[in-house]
Formats: sequence, C-alpha cells, structure tokens
Amino acid sequence: MSVQQLEAILQMAAQNPPPPQASPEQLRAWFDASNSQMPLAQGLPIQSLRIPDAAGGSMAAELLGTPQADTRKLIIYYHAGGFVFGSLASHRALCSYLAQFSGSHVLNVDYRLAPEHPSPAAHDDALAAYHWALANGYAASAIALAGDSAGGNLALSTAVRARNQGLPLPAAIVALSPALDLASEGESHRTVDDPFITRELMGFFNAMYVPGGDVRAPTVTPFYSAELQGLPPVQLQVGGRERLRDDAVTMAARLKAAGVEVECTVWDGMVHCWQLFAPALDEALESLEQAGRFMAARQRTAPA
Repeated sequence: MSVQQLEAILQMAAQNPPPPQASPEQLRAWFDASNSQMPLAQGLPIQSLRIPDAAGGSMAAELLGTPQADTRKLIIYYHAGGFVFGSLASHRALCSYLAQFSGSHVLNVDYRLAPEHPSPAAHDDALAAYHWALANGYAASAIALAGDSAGGNLALSTAVRARNQGLPLPAAIVALSPALDLASEGESHRTVDDPFITRELMGFFNAMYVPGGDVRAPTVTPFYSAELQGLPPVQLQVGGRERLRDDAVTMAARLKAAGVEVECTVWDGMVHCWQLFAPALDEALESLEQAGRFMAARQRTAPA
C-alpha cells in the first residue's frame, strides 16, 4: 500500500474541508474544486453531449475514449456525491483512466441532483441514460454500468430496473465504494472511523434526496428488498477504512446467494472513493485497471 501517498492526500484534504453549514450550491463548488484538478489520461479526446433526462429535458454528458477504443463498447458512469453534488468535472479524470484501462468509451453522466430534484430523480435519470444507449445503437451486451458511492447505487439500481422492465441487461456492473445501506444498519457504520463519510453527512444526504421518505425503499436503493436474481456479473470494490464497507460486503453475499457472478474486494487501508485520487495514488490506478478489465472481459459487441 502507498501509505505515504495516501497520508499526503489525506493531509491535503484535511486542509480543505467543506464550508461549515454549506448550502448544496456551496458543497458542489467545493467538491468540484477539490476533485477537478487531477490530470487526465493523456491523448484522450472528450465529446460533450446532451442526452434525454427522465423529466422531458436533457442532461449534460461527456463521452471519453482513447483513439484506439472500440466505439461499439460503452461504460455508463454515474458519479458520487450523495445525490447532492458531483459533476462531469469532478469525475472527468477518473473516467479518463477507466476509459484507458477498459478500451471502451465511457459516458460520464450529469444526472439531476437533490434537493432541487429529490428521489427518484437521480435513479430515473440513470435509467434514462441506459435507454439512450440502447436507442443509439449500443448492444446491451456491449454496455457496462459503473459508478462510485451514490453512483454505485445507481449502477446496481439501473440494472434491477432494466430487468424489471424487460429490457436487455448490460454485460457487467462495477460499484466502487457503493452507498447502499442508507439506513446505516451495517456494523461498519457504527465501528469504522471514516475520514470522509460521517453519520451527519449520511443524514444530510438522506434528508436532501429522500425528504420525509423511506431510505429503505427499492426506488432509493436495491440493498434491502430488491430481487437480485438474473443480474449480470458484478464487481464491488470498497476500502477497509470506509463507513460503507459492509454495504459492499453484504451486497456481495446477497448477490452470490441469488446466483449472480460477483467479485468483492476490500482494499486494506483505503478510504471512501479513493479512485478519485488517480493518478496521484497507485491504488487508485490499480483499482480502475481492475474495474476496466472486469468490464472489458464481459462486454460483447454482438448480442449473446
């Protein structure tokens, strides 16, 4: 483990905490400023798009891929941010390295955010992005869904909803540090001293996205009651220093019990969404390479 790299990053992060009692707009500006400075993978063009959202409007998206990428293959990526913040800018570097390692194009999706757009807006937009991909000629067998934290929730939820609607299923799912146990029932929510995700922050996210609602509802998370049978292969990655560690570990056990092919790796010493530190942290690049290879090995350019 790159202890010195990680500790240096954590020290820098501690010097730039979120503004006290910040509004959602202030949090978004802080998060983007904190995560948009990482260098992108070299030689990787970016195409700006507008794709339909679920409310009759459109959402911004970016298509990233190396010149050698197979244009028939697509990874739809849903960013982190508790459904409240996060953007194309905050996850552009992460998506660039995922594109590099996977040999696929990556669609970085700017879904609608709470509190302006509470549940199920983000989940509806996530599914709308999958509908867009199918409508624009991508075979389901060549599509993978991926995301970190809240975006990992969206990746899994989108596959469940696609199956329930009778849509062809994507080839694979990758969820990095997924936020699934929104009621904080897992042991790690009580025992892990997480440097980034506090109980108060979890409560804030829930209040913004699910105001007065049920955080266990299947429209908010697939963790508690979703039927998992028939889902495509899933890779889960989570850090050992995460409050959300057991979200991934428990979901992996439930997926396995449902007969789903699943890989779950707990990265010793890693913190929430450490992939955002690529390329400054060796483990961030290693994680994205592992994710990219998992999806590339399962994507097929013609329906199975």
